[in-house]
Order: sequence, then structure tokens, then C-alpha cells
Amino acid sequence: MPPATAPPATVPVATVPPATVPPATVPVGLGIDLVDVARFASVLLRRPSIAERLFTHGERSYAATLANPAPSLAVRFAAKEAVMKALGVGLGAFAFADLEVQREPSGEPRLVLSGRAADLASQRSVRTWLVSLTHTSTTAAAVVVALA
Repeated sequence: MPPATAPPATVPVATVPPATVPPATVPVGLGIDLVDVARFASVLLRRPSIAERLFTHGERSYAATLANPAPSLAVRFAAKEAVMKALGVGLGAFAFADLEVQREPSGEPRLVLSGRAADLASQRSVRTWLVSLTHTSTTAAAVVVALA
């Protein structure tokens, strides 16, 4: 006769008091964009004034501190296009300068919307953004998730 076995132990389930539960977030949009850095750099060289139309003063100032600003600007441009896709709108729905890609001290990117971009986000009930940026010397990519 086999030895008697103890019943399986129950594992206590941790509960979180309702006051500390974060509010539910729902994805309302996803955007991705890829930019060829060399091609983007050649546009900036041919039309230097385009940088003022595409980027905020803060973005241009940050890029100016880098040995090669093209990858940084290209990835910020990709983020702006990814945001448009996440909002379900096309080019021209808001000015590129209505969206600034900032860099936290930790290096984490943060999106700051103003003007028409902020209005569109509000219409879609977007409360926060998840953003991932990456670039090499040849390619820049951005993925953005809009959360309500």
C-alpha cells in the first residue's frame, strides 16, 4: 500500500488594496515607423530650414550636442510619424513641432504633445504613451502605443 500523501499546500494569493491598484489602461493605437538615416541626412543638408519645421527648439538643441545629429533627428522623425499612425491620422493632421521627443535623465524617451497633436490625442482619450526608439548609423525606428 502506498504511503499517504499530504494534500497539496495552498499558495496564498497576495491581494492589493483597491486604493493602490493603478487605473486600467487600454491600448487605443499602435504606430511604427522606420527611417533611412542617410536619406534623411541628405534631406536635411539639401533643405536646412526643414529642421525648424520638423523639430522643436529642444530637439534641435539636443541633436546639436551630438557628433552626428542625423540618427537622433531621424529617430525623432520616426517617432512623430509613429504617433500619427497610433492616432489613426495621416501626414498633415498636426504640425511636426506639435510633438516633442524629450529625453529623461535616465535616457528614456518621453513624448510631449501640444497644439493639434494634443487635441487629437484628447479626442481619442489618450492619457499616456509608451515609446521605444532605436537607431544605428543607417536606420532609425520608433514604436509607439497610445493608451487610454
